[in-house]
Amino acid sequence: MYGLVSIIMPSYNTADYIAATIRSVQAQTYTNWELILVDDCSTDNTDEIVKPFLADKRIKYLKNDKNCGAALTRNRALREAKGKWIAFLDSDDLWHPQKLEKQLEFMVKNHHDFSYTDYRICLNGKWLPFINTTPDKVTKWTIYNYCYFSTITVIYNREKIGLVQIPDLRKNNDYALWLKILPRCTAYRLPECLSYYIKHENSISSGQKWKLIKWHYLLFRKVLSVGPIVAALLTVNNLVHGVWKKFYYKKSVSEEFNLKMYKEL
Repeated sequence: MYGLVSIIMPSYNTADYIAATIRSVQAQTYTNWELILVDDCSTDNTDEIVKPFLADKRIKYLKNDKNCGAALTRNRALREAKGKWIAFLDSDDLWHPQKLEKQLEFMVKNHHDFSYTDYRICLNGKWLPFINTTPDKVTKWTIYNYCYFSTITVIYNREKIGLVQIPDLRKNNDYALWLKILPRCTAYRLPECLSYYIKHENSISSGQKWKLIKWHYLLFRKVLSVGPIVAALLTVNNLVHGVWKKFYYKKSVSEEFNLKMYKEL
């Protein structure tokens, strides 16, 4: 009805989770999609887990010759994409069954070329008691403030935006992608929780947080080609808006919502 959706999925050592992720794609009520799954030289049994799913001809499974990282792996999938629409799902995350249907309807009805949804986080097997929300609109200017939306919530119109390739960054490569795309269009929020971000690591230590600050500085230097002073100012601005988002863009979850979500998943 709305055209083919190309779902971009990099994978690396997620054999324990990838089956559930693929099933959440196959469970979509909108069925006109292709899943482009690119494995970045996993050392676990990802191949064995993925193989039975390849009976579904909508799923294309590619393997890198060498480990390249998430940015270049996504770039390869983006070059393979044939769809009008681009969506992203990492190989250990999940979607609501109506994610594609509702989001495409929202975009077509409102003539949007880029949209994102609210999302919820499961940390180390425990669902956090809130939904992560976002501003209703993000422009080429406000994206400088913070990476407000999760990659797995995004859909954009490839026919309007064109082929975009992500800078080869080991960290923040999704943020780099939005910095390249949003000068071409404005992003709009669909205020429904349709995406589920599954995190397996422990909480970030203070030392790791300092590393994240460094990666943000390098992001602005490399992607925006700005000098060190401007990059430092943008990094500080990003930190301030990150604190603001942490406290402001959250919505508490009711027990009724929990029960409904568990039934849907």
